[in-house]
Amino acid sequence: MHVRDVGLREATDTTIWAYAVQHGFAIVTKDADFRQRSFLEGYPPKILWIRLGNCSTKAIEALVRSRLTEIDEFLGDPQKSFLALS
Repeated sequence: MHVRDVGLREATDTTIWAYAVQHGFAIVTKDADFRQRSFLEGYPPKILWIRLGNCSTKAIEALVRSRLTEIDEFLGDPQKSFLALS
């Protein structure tokens, strides 16, 4: 789900974080603020940090598709809270 699809397009990071916790979502982001919050507050939610710089949605899709096995393992691991993808 995209934040805009759940009415959070203009929401603060704190609101998005709380929504993800409440609904059992992981956050997929390019925003370093979520990375920092993950280190400070821990899990939940799990954070997938996209480290591609300025790029197209197609490039992000290709990255995620190429790392699906790793992402699935990360999401299923109750100990892991943060995954950087580049």
